[in-house]
Amino acid sequence: MNKKVLLNIKTYAIITIGLFINALGWTAFLIPAEITGGGITGVATLIFYASGFPIGVSYLAINAILILASIKVLGRGFGIKTIFATVTLTIFLSVLQGIIKEPIVNENFMSTVIGGILAGAGIGIVFSQGGSTGGTDIIAMMINKYRNISPGKVILYADVLIISSSFLIFHSLEKMVYGYVTMAVTAYVIDMVLTGAKRTVQMFIFSKEHEKIAERISTEMNRGITLLDGQGWYTKKQSKVLLVLVKKQESYNVLRMIKEIDPDAFISVNNVMGVYGLGFDQIKA
Repeated sequence: MNKKVLLNIKTYAIITIGLFINALGWTAFLIPAEITGGGITGVATLIFYASGFPIGVSYLAINAILILASIKVLGRGFGIKTIFATVTLTIFLSVLQGIIKEPIVNENFMSTVIGGILAGAGIGIVFSQGGSTGGTDIIAMMINKYRNISPGKVILYADVLIISSSFLIFHSLEKMVYGYVTMAVTAYVIDMVLTGAKRTVQMFIFSKEHEKIAERISTEMNRGITLLDGQGWYTKKQSKVLLVLVKKQESYNVLRMIKEIDPDAFISVNNVMGVYGLGFDQIKA
């Protein structure tokens, strides 16, 4: 089978797993506890609380309208992955809501945290594969086309409005606050899924044994090293500085190597937002 076809199958399989995890977070924890999160799933949940109308049907109907509008406003280049994700998540929400009749956790705070973690992890997995569940993302892109407002702000305002609307149904500040906690947990977990495994650190190494250190890093870790010229301001002495970029989990091995060679070395370790190129991520812009 063509390698590209296999890659696409793998991508859609991972997206499907992410959507299942997201749907499980909603149907097993948030919905039974009457906690409203953000996004179109949150809107569909409010409709369910108010009328008993199935969440999957509302979610599909609202997204169908948004996708049609986006094609008209944004053009036909709208991602097929979004349409796939919308249909698949609709199926999972409908099936799981039919199966799960009783709350798995009876404590609202635990339902909030677990539901938020699962919802965030699911969306993070979808995003990591270049997918999207549409919803408020579509609204944000359409508004951004005509107004100079960042999509992030639009999504945040929309989520706050959706969660605040739960007060009109339940008349409970407690449930509304739980909704905000869910939003925060979800956002945090999405960030962790997207950046946690790929997090990279930048290390500046000041040592008289820079050659030995560079040789070991290059040989044992297969990482590139940049050799910089430096000068101490106080001593006015010339020195060599090693610049190394490694995955965060690899940084402990680098520190161990340095300690073995030169325990007195001076090291600066900083998190970086992203590294693109050989051995790291590909540029996706």
